[in-house]
Amino acid sequence: MFEFGWPWLLLILPLPIVLRLWLPPVRAAPGAALRVPFLDDFLRLEKMASQRRLPRGLLLMAMLAWSLLVAAAARPQWVAGAADVPLSGRDLLLAVDLSRSMEQNDMSWGGETVDRLTAVKRVAGEFIDRRAGDRVGLILFGERPYLQAPLTFDRQTVKTLLDEAQIGIAGDATAIGDAIGLALKRLRKTEHANAVLVLLTDGANTAGELEPLQAAEIAARQGVRIYTIGIGAEPGSGGLFGFLQRNPGQDLDEKSLTTIARITGGRYFRARDLDELDKIYRVLDQIEPAVQDPRRFRPVTPLFQFPLSLALLLSLLIFLRQAGVLRHVRG
Repeated sequence: MFEFGWPWLLLILPLPIVLRLWLPPVRAAPGAALRVPFLDDFLRLEKMASQRRLPRGLLLMAMLAWSLLVAAAARPQWVAGAADVPLSGRDLLLAVDLSRSMEQNDMSWGGETVDRLTAVKRVAGEFIDRRAGDRVGLILFGERPYLQAPLTFDRQTVKTLLDEAQIGIAGDATAIGDAIGLALKRLRKTEHANAVLVLLTDGANTAGELEPLQAAEIAARQGVRIYTIGIGAEPGSGGLFGFLQRNPGQDLDEKSLTTIARITGGRYFRARDLDELDKIYRVLDQIEPAVQDPRRFRPVTPLFQFPLSLALLLSLLIFLRQAGVLRHVRG
């Protein structure tokens, strides 16, 4: 339904009329006199003065502009029906590695081989969709960590920002410790007791100022649980006739990731392919369920911009009309 947020402001609608009736008319200064040598000149001046008076049409426009300004100040709004919005009281940050190694094509998806970041985007995007009731945020890190999306209930925006992430935009190295530090800085400002960080990487800490284990100890004191996910395929055959072996996950520091999770009360997972990665996120759904505590809200859509725009348009028309009259008089 339609309503005013501040309806008491409508009481000032008759203010211009009250001021016109209450204030005394402007009087000429004592001793001031208009002296003209000829009667024709006096009549011409009187005609010019009458032309300066506001025409009736412009007066009505001014009254309408004032009414619209008052209506806009009273905060007109459309209030929709009440709706239950689930709230869990959990803040969940995703930290995704964007170092150069994430472009390796060793993840299988639907019979095709895709790079690691593409696999993460697909599975993590579905994970974000399922976190109804959580405030979700996104950190992208490489040589430096960046807060791409602050904690928000707008999960679709977080998912979109994840889809737009590109390998290498944060540098080629991997700063796991600094990524955890940035997450702790953001989670320290939250009022919720349930704070969770899901950190996904395919390498070891090779950059940054904060050591990962030192960051994990700070997280434990702060009460933040960290779930670490190591991504990378198992060693496979490659090269000429299979004599040369490759190990896509050889740079993965599983020992440090396991220790980080253990210190903070979380768990370490290993994702060797896309199916495993999807199972990991589903396990996280079970470990950290989005417990829904419905709160009733009534969505409100502000409408002040419409009367305000009309009032400004009318004011502009009155100004232009008066400016034209003045130019005509001066001519």
